[in-house]
Amino acid sequence: MREFWVASGHHLTRLNAAGRMEVTDELILAWLARPEILPPPEACAAERALHARLMAKPRAAVSVMERANMEDADARENWEFLLTLRDTLMAAGSIEDGYLELVRKRVRLPHLFYDQLVQLILRNALDGCEDVHTLRAAEMFFRPQRAYLHDGGLMLADDELVGELEGEMHSNPLFAMMNGGVEALDVLNDANAWTYWSRSDAHTMVLPFGADPKARAGFADAIMRFVTHLLGKAVTVVPMTAADDVDLQWFVGLDQAGTRVGNALWNGETPESTLVGLFALTFDASDGVLPQIGGRPVFLLIGLDSSNVIRFKPQNLVIGLPLVADADGFPAVMGTA
Repeated sequence: MREFWVASGHHLTRLNAAGRMEVTDELILAWLARPEILPPPEACAAERALHARLMAKPRAAVSVMERANMEDADARENWEFLLTLRDTLMAAGSIEDGYLELVRKRVRLPHLFYDQLVQLILRNALDGCEDVHTLRAAEMFFRPQRAYLHDGGLMLADDELVGELEGEMHSNPLFAMMNGGVEALDVLNDANAWTYWSRSDAHTMVLPFGADPKARAGFADAIMRFVTHLLGKAVTVVPMTAADDVDLQWFVGLDQAGTRVGNALWNGETPESTLVGLFALTFDASDGVLPQIGGRPVFLLIGLDSSNVIRFKPQNLVIGLPLVADADGFPAVMGTA
């Protein structure tokens, strides 16, 4: 079995009997080593003491007083975020169930934490996947993508990487002349797909989202695996090449622009954003699905606005699908898969 996304930290977790990831001391220790949490030399005694105590006992309870004693307001906020994440996941019993709890209760955490949880969940759901197009497309779930056109096709490159390239080009003319910016990045194709395994953590491959049907099929596969694993509800997802006869009785915007496109079409208005991705999701079985949907497809929309950046919102797949609510009013999880 080939390795990918080592930086996700999945090797620091263990699977329970249901195939979900347990929160381990090793994973918590990795979070404690993050630069936002690691006390700087000027940190107060209270912050240093708390960090040292948790390094020795990662699951130790932390009192309100310990947090309040930190002198730096930014440090207190960072610790509040980390402890909220840790305590929620430990109480839930797994990464997957903790993520569901955080999303459903709309807990305020930095995007960084949510992105890391989504990457971990996808790494588990995609374990054993040999389709590089699926793996590269799945990066859209947790890393914003910069869109650009090449030979009339929509290309998606890692937004952070593009930002770094642009910074180098502006500050170093020789770099611009020798490297060529985003156009010089490798576009995923059948000939170079094998190189993905050694560079998956570098996020340097461009996804030909609008040029190669395999890219959209890979994204559909990633959605299917994410939903099936996380919600325990088997689904089939297929990319659509045309929007003819699409009944938006139920749709989910996969990013803000996609939501705006769906709302505009629902209201009979002309969308201001551009629809760049359309997928049909159907449930393999109707149990747990709202009766008015049954076997009808749920349409998933990706849009693009003037920012040319796609920021995927995987939480919309958690709270936006037409599933029967549980006792707490949230879409019911049908089991684990």
